[in-house]
Amino acid sequence: MKHITIVIAKGDVSVSNIEASYKMFTKVNEAMERIGKPALFKVQTLGLDRESVLKNGLFTIKPELTIEDDIRTDLIIIPAVHGDMKEVVDSNKAFFPWINKQYTAGAEVVSLCIGAFILAGTGLLNGKSCTTHWLAAEEFKKMYPDVKLLPHKIITDEGGIYSSGGAYSSLNLILYLVEKFAGRQLALLSSKIFEIEIDRNSQAPFVIFQGQKEHADQPIKKAQEFIEQNFQEKITVDQLAVMFSIGRRNLERRFKKATSNTVVEYIQRVKMEVAKMSLESSKENVNEVMFKVGYTDTKAFRTVFKKVTGLSPVQYRNKYSQVAV
Repeated sequence: MKHITIVIAKGDVSVSNIEASYKMFTKVNEAMERIGKPALFKVQTLGLDRESVLKNGLFTIKPELTIEDDIRTDLIIIPAVHGDMKEVVDSNKAFFPWINKQYTAGAEVVSLCIGAFILAGTGLLNGKSCTTHWLAAEEFKKMYPDVKLLPHKIITDEGGIYSSGGAYSSLNLILYLVEKFAGRQLALLSSKIFEIEIDRNSQAPFVIFQGQKEHADQPIKKAQEFIEQNFQEKITVDQLAVMFSIGRRNLERRFKKATSNTVVEYIQRVKMEVAKMSLESSKENVNEVMFKVGYTDTKAFRTVFKKVTGLSPVQYRNKYSQVAV
């Protein structure tokens, strides 16, 4: 049985994050019990102490556990906490040693929405990717310059650390975790019960790229559009520089500033999103998908695909294929 700990942070905590996380995992347990199988999750709440935690004086939450309890958990969920983010992080820094200790012992850690500020405060995100609410992106970048922020991505998953975008996209991350820990069938059941669109992170071919056009650099937008419309071609930085009459170094600098990706990373991500969609929704074999997105080197394609998704093309198809479902 996997032990899940929901952190009851100090401050204006998102009660909806706590309640949704608790319910989605416990509903999986109920589904297992209905077919005569044991529960998969033990879900508990944890605070700095067992005193009642108030949210704007409207809600009361009494944590079952505290950081002083001798427990070993498998998954830590950090909900969003609203307010001045520096004050929020400072108010919750007492959680940091506990979270780090559990992570070192093998636990995975999740941040929901602006809960990423608290997670980043632990230092665990340094050098890693994460997402948060897009409205908080600039503040996050200033507070945590060592974290690779992808503010328009719905879900990130890197090194046992997960994060979700703003507001109710946290439900997509919880659903993603249900699938990871309980399987596709129960994730599909959960998506129907809670009326959440499953695979929201991967169904739209350019979902992580559309949001990256929210900048004012028009030549860079045109370069992005060219890449997305010509993903099957071999596109080079020099080619784009000539096409849009921008020096190579200037193009790379402006592209990174506007999209948070280098030109090469952006090209790879567009190609891999198309590849993911083909693996999910068609019967094309891996080589056919590879040629479709402009790769001729099997090893290079598999290397980039695994770098972007964390899975090999075959593993990805086995996990997400709609045809198999």
